[in-house]
Amino acid sequence: MTEPTAGVPTCYRHPDRESYIRCQRCGQPICPDCMREAAVGFQCPSCVSEGAKATRAGRTTYGGIRSGKPGSVSVTLIGINVAVWAAILPTGGAGSRLVDLLALRPNGLCQLGPGHFDVARSACLANGGTWLPGVADGAYWQLITSAFAHVQPLHIGFNMLALWFLGPQLEHVLGRARFVALYLVSALAGSVSVFWLSGQYQLTLGASGAVFGLMGALLVIGTKMKADISGLWGWLALNVLITFMPGTNISWQGHVGGLLGGALVAAILVLAPRGPRRGTVQWAGVAGFTALLLAATALRVVQLS
Repeated sequence: MTEPTAGVPTCYRHPDRESYIRCQRCGQPICPDCMREAAVGFQCPSCVSEGAKATRAGRTTYGGIRSGKPGSVSVTLIGINVAVWAAILPTGGAGSRLVDLLALRPNGLCQLGPGHFDVARSACLANGGTWLPGVADGAYWQLITSAFAHVQPLHIGFNMLALWFLGPQLEHVLGRARFVALYLVSALAGSVSVFWLSGQYQLTLGASGAVFGLMGALLVIGTKMKADISGLWGWLALNVLITFMPGTNISWQGHVGGLLGGALVAAILVLAPRGPRRGTVQWAGVAGFTALLLAATALRVVQLS
């Protein structure tokens, strides 16, 4: 083996080989075996590997981290909905205690025998009744859990099919974290609308508010990107028509609230100015809207109490 001449640069990976070529990124000398052709000159294997990682972890159009598996969050959400539905069915379906706990009821109600009574919780329990909790008496979790609860197979089927089609597109454009925020805040907006506009003892459940939020978000993003969204407008119009058809027993309050909430969240995300502070502006805007929804909830609780 020939010893390298003193003072002559050698390959950083093969010290026994003289090298007069340097990596264009890190500047280290590299031998012919370590040269990797780049857009300009050559790079070393380490820099090529780092560049590949950076590319895979690139940013989406609106600042989110690009997912290596687009659609994975949507599949997870579908799995949660199906798991809750599978737990409700064998425990009584529409009469399941899980429905009483997870579905959204604006105000608590006492079930005593075949009847329901508007009495205090203490009086209900003292007389052997079953208390059906509501948001106004402390069941705040229902604002979110109701969006994951279903009873009828067609109900969960249509909602999950819509999530399957809409979710991955939004994940790809927004990134995982922003998509999760969009979904949950849309669900919350739909629930707050139900809390204000429905009867105080009416039971509401289903992911429709969140799904309508995804529709609203796609309309905003498609408009911003100047895409052809005529098909989405048609799909939305059909769903709105079904929502307001007599006898369908569909919560129009949740649909409208979710649609407007999703559109507003999307507007916050896509209209935030580009630059290093875009993420801060986006998350501050989403947090501000969420705070308004929680304030509206608190005001309604006071009113019902």
